[in-house]
Amino acid sequence: MNAPGRVLRIAAAVILDAGGRMLVVRKSGTDAFMQPGGKLEPGESGAACLVRELEEELALSVPEHALEPLGRFSAPAANEAGWSVDCDVFRAPGGAITVQAELAEARWASRAELLGLAAAGRLAPLTRDNLDAFLAR
Repeated sequence: MNAPGRVLRIAAAVILDAGGRMLVVRKSGTDAFMQPGGKLEPGESGAACLVRELEEELALSVPEHALEPLGRFSAPAANEAGWSVDCDVFRAPGGAITVQAELAEARWASRAELLGLAAAGRLAPLTRDNLDAFLAR
């Protein structure tokens, strides 16, 4: 059980390609794949955070007005034991990406591949628990 107050405010992107595959990333030194995104800075909105994080992590320039809010979701944190995440999730357009900053890997994964990652314990709880909502078009 997560301790009260041990919550990370984050924003994440659902980016789908034309074939319905979702872009997932893995941070250096971790095993879990998740949507691109990151922690909000003080006073930062979820959309502003996501624009910043997509540029920092993937060299992907997405204007704030191009983000479609999907909702606010919570789950146990993938890489911080005892913490949970409170996440603003947005659908974002894709484009050419370059893995950089703290990312080790990015991949396009089908629903079946994502379920395989989940079965192997390699998909972040936020993504695993909301996969159907995130893949809906």
